Amino acid sequence: MNKAFIKALLFLFVFSHFNIFSQTKFFTREDSLLGSNHLYRSWWDVKVYNLTVKPDYKSKTLTGVNVIEYTVLKGDSLQAMQLDLQFPMAIDSVFYDEVKINSFVKYHNRWMIFLQNQYKNSRHVLKVYFSGKPKEASNPPWDGGWVWKKDSLGNPWMSVACQGNGPSIWYPCKDLQSDEPDNATILNIIVPDTLVGIGNGRLAKKTSLNSGYDQYSWLVVNPINNYNIVPYIGKYTLLHDSVNGEKGKLITDYWVLSYHQQKAINHLKPNVIKTIKCFEHWFGPYPFYEDSYKIVEAPYLGMEHQSNVAYGNYYLNGYAGRDLSNTGWGMKWDFIVVHESGHEWFGNNITASDVADNWIHEGFTSYAEVLFTECEFGKEAGNDYCEGVKKSISNDVPIIGRYEVHEEGSGDMYNKGSQVVHMIRQVMNNDDKFRMLLREMNQTFYHKTVSTKELESFINKSTEINFTPLFNQYLRTTQIPVLQYKIKNHKLLFRYINCINEFNMPVKINTDYWINPTIQWQSIDLKNKSKTISLDRNVYVKLEKVK
Repeated sequence: MNKAFIKALLFLFVFSHFNIFSQTKFFTREDSLLGSNHLYRSWWDVKVYNLTVKPDYKSKTLTGVNVIEYTVLKGDSLQAMQLDLQFPMAIDSVFYDEVKINSFVKYHNRWMIFLQNQYKNSRHVLKVYFSGKPKEASNPPWDGGWVWKKDSLGNPWMSVACQGNGPSIWYPCKDLQSDEPDNATILNIIVPDTLVGIGNGRLAKKTSLNSGYDQYSWLVVNPINNYNIVPYIGKYTLLHDSVNGEKGKLITDYWVLSYHQQKAINHLKPNVIKTIKCFEHWFGPYPFYEDSYKIVEAPYLGMEHQSNVAYGNYYLNGYAGRDLSNTGWGMKWDFIVVHESGHEWFGNNITASDVADNWIHEGFTSYAEVLFTECEFGKEAGNDYCEGVKKSISNDVPIIGRYEVHEEGSGDMYNKGSQVVHMIRQVMNNDDKFRMLLREMNQTFYHKTVSTKELESFINKSTEINFTPLFNQYLRTTQIPVLQYKIKNHKLLFRYINCINEFNMPVKINTDYWINPTIQWQSIDLKNKSKTISLDRNVYVKLEKVK
């Protein structure tokens, strides 16, 4: 391929993306290249990742290859493809349909590959060899990167957590939540034969490489988020189990460090069974029966890696032994088992197409904690827990981030997002219909990516209630609505303030009486001579009496 032409294409690649200034943050071209489905990404669709990785514990380096099968959505004789791989990892060589090519260049953490004969509906294979010393996580899973630790007996213990930083922190891929491999994902883990390599899905094959190494090949047949493709490497023991679920027998395996077998039997198994049963009741069948469910003991607290849940909660109830709700209920179950398993439905089955909408993952999954508490201890216990976590909301910035620049919103996406789901339930005022809504969501968006707008439209249509003002208020602003009221001549006067103009969420007062406030003063007759009112606790609204 003509070098001058490649340089011209690179010039277009580098300079066709302008910088974005939005409110208080200046976004760069690099942010846009990472966060948007632009012209170097949108023309091709990932079908298969066949990823092989060989970590070296002593040097903290990786070598590997990702064989990417893709189809062409919008074809041309020459196309520029963006692959993502972050420094200090590097692409060593590229083969296109089995032929080695040299037409690729690096721009920051993006790699441009120039390909010929990319005609619509054609299917091709790109084999990308890579190597390097990946970023090491200083505080996983919050600070992403590879984890190089030792277990209590001094054995190597390795994994990676990369949701925030993106999977391109360690392997070449299209680092975009909206494009999951549709047909299959294969993760081949090459490890010393004294260790075990565990990946997502089911173990397809273990191969001895006759050099002191074994290769563990794991197959995922369902679509999977790129950041969920994660190996665990250590001195593991398998505890095999299953649960009778809504779609039949669900394999529930436990890969634990050998000296934790009894703790896993006593603690993990009963927690997992209760969790799966509860969530199938509320959300519908576990979304990945074909790929099984497993918990893998991890060298960090936890993550929702699809069919491959990372567990590091020390076999304790609560969140590392703490109750995040400060109500007592959070100490009666294992937070990591419940929360990370909830992500199988929200985050892994239903995936936000842009990280700006990751509240869909965290808000609904945080509400799964409420529902699990309710399953075990009753509805008021769930309401207690929901009320307890409400107190940790900071309202620093909106919980929806800026789109197409790889920006998440506030950490309030967890607990404030949970309040949004809880308030939808209150307004519906029918738990059977609310349960069906959650199940219909998981059926309608089964193995799909979705935006907040699409989800909002679905909920409005399914419930025949316009929740758009509620979404706008709580997802897109930091204001907490205030219900002002005054009582005069046995009449209750009320209105909302500190809210968007169209905010109109109905609320329940005095235990069982519904009112429909807006920003305009309204009045109703009080049934008694009370000089004050109470507001139902299951809404995120402040109450203020005025003269």
